[in-house]
Amino acid sequence: MQTELDRDLSRMMDGLTAPGGMFATVPFRKFGHDLPMIAAAPPSLPGLFAHFADLYAARPFIVDGAQRFTFAEIHAAARTVAGGLVKGHGLQKGDRVGIAARNSATWIVAYMAVVMAGGCAVLLNGWWLGEELAEGIDMVGCRLLLADRTRAERLTGHPHGAQLLTIGHDCPLLEGLAALLEKGGSVATPLPDVAPDDYATVLFTSGSTGTAKGALSDHRGVVQATFSYAAQTVDVLGVMAERGIAPPPGAQPVALVNLPLFHVTGEIPVFLQSFVIGRKLVLMARWDPVEAMELIEREKVTYFVGVPLMSFEIATHPDRDKYDLTSCVTFASGGAPRPVDHVGRIRDALPHAFPIIGYGLTETNAVGAGNFNENYLAKPGSTGRPSRPLVDLAILDDAGEQRDTGQVGEIAIRSVCNVLGYWNNPKDTAAAFTADGYFRTGDLGYLDEDGYLFIVDRKKDIIIRGGENIACFEVEGTIYAHPCIAEASVFGLPDPHYGEVPVAVYHTKPGCAASPADLATFLAEHIAPFKIPVHFWQVERPLPRLGTEKVDKRALRERYALQWQETRKA
Repeated sequence: MQTELDRDLSRMMDGLTAPGGMFATVPFRKFGHDLPMIAAAPPSLPGLFAHFADLYAARPFIVDGAQRFTFAEIHAAARTVAGGLVKGHGLQKGDRVGIAARNSATWIVAYMAVVMAGGCAVLLNGWWLGEELAEGIDMVGCRLLLADRTRAERLTGHPHGAQLLTIGHDCPLLEGLAALLEKGGSVATPLPDVAPDDYATVLFTSGSTGTAKGALSDHRGVVQATFSYAAQTVDVLGVMAERGIAPPPGAQPVALVNLPLFHVTGEIPVFLQSFVIGRKLVLMARWDPVEAMELIEREKVTYFVGVPLMSFEIATHPDRDKYDLTSCVTFASGGAPRPVDHVGRIRDALPHAFPIIGYGLTETNAVGAGNFNENYLAKPGSTGRPSRPLVDLAILDDAGEQRDTGQVGEIAIRSVCNVLGYWNNPKDTAAAFTADGYFRTGDLGYLDEDGYLFIVDRKKDIIIRGGENIACFEVEGTIYAHPCIAEASVFGLPDPHYGEVPVAVYHTKPGCAASPADLATFLAEHIAPFKIPVHFWQVERPLPRLGTEKVDKRALRERYALQWQETRKA
């Protein structure tokens, strides 16, 4: 049954997408179909940056610790650095440039400069160890690597094919990016024309095979995804304004940023969308709920975004009432499912605000579905309706046929925003995308009678720990590299803070010992800390197997779920 909010959102979106409207669409032919494309969106990221940096020139854009920069200042710095990449380093259109650094104003300028110079920005996972970083760099053939000191030091002893340029934080922008300018180039250096079909970004995603894949996007896909999110924002804020619960007209929207910018949620709906809506971004170097509340009060934050644990920690913090949080009317969750019971508890603790949730993937450039305000309270187990005006969401069976309402199948998403495929990996690309353009997400779900998406399971062997994807196969493969391991299985178990966490069950070879502490130490030398199981169970017998001879992971999960609960209580 359609709610009043559904009707209002639909009415508002109908106006926004009508001919001549802000987000009116035109057809774009792809996969043998006419897919909707937002007509007013610039053709490329450099065009987007130039237009909106001029429109919002004097507005504050980035707050990074003690540093503050306007839209015009950030764009001017990026334009100068882009000149250095072209003239000083000879960057050519399509060259891949890796970025490995923590969130900062420097990271933002580096990203902008790379794509303005015609390069393809490769967003390396900042949590990776040196071995993982080197693999990502070489997988896509990065010519240059822009890394802060911490990530550069991790790469010591791990050879790769990129030229390393070290960048700095917490200093004037051009000082932090001096290595990109030392060979010449400036704001006067001519830059190449960048077209919609040119390569824009590569982001990494873990598949069930355990091998990270580089998801390649063109400028059209990234810009259209950015405008898709802007359409949702304008739609929701428009309805909230009608009801008197949005920031006053003319007030600048402000987001507190806790998600890593190298993930698609941080990159598109948070960072890039902020250009379109003129939003200020307040960066946090590390998560701390008290500091977050202080920043909300001081910077008049209107929009909070983070993994589910973060908004819940604010809502349940004993010192919450010491801070004025009333400016923040939206607490968004991205990167991982939010526990159902958190939804009502956040609303009860922060009655001036609403929790919301979105669903999207790296391969869809973050677009998919969203559940907002009262609708989220009414259906807290749903990730919402498919996002208008671009998303075509289907529930498919194994043969690719669409399932009926209420029937469970694999969630598939088609839009102009979808990535082009996986870099130099036609096999996995063909497996993930149907011939008519749907991306098979690996998530199982259904659409209810109101068109709301419910995710019920995961088809891929992936754990999502606080927004970070962990491929079980990768962790198992690293465990098997230990000389004493005969068998191992890694799977996820529920956790109130992170949604789920990895655990492992293993069996050793006869006459060979490996304690849980030994395994944890061994893994820490090869994979990022967030991938390491939080608990290990050593068993004396071989692991149970299915008729296919695969380890029966479902049986192991059921067997150890209760033990996990008891372990956590202890």
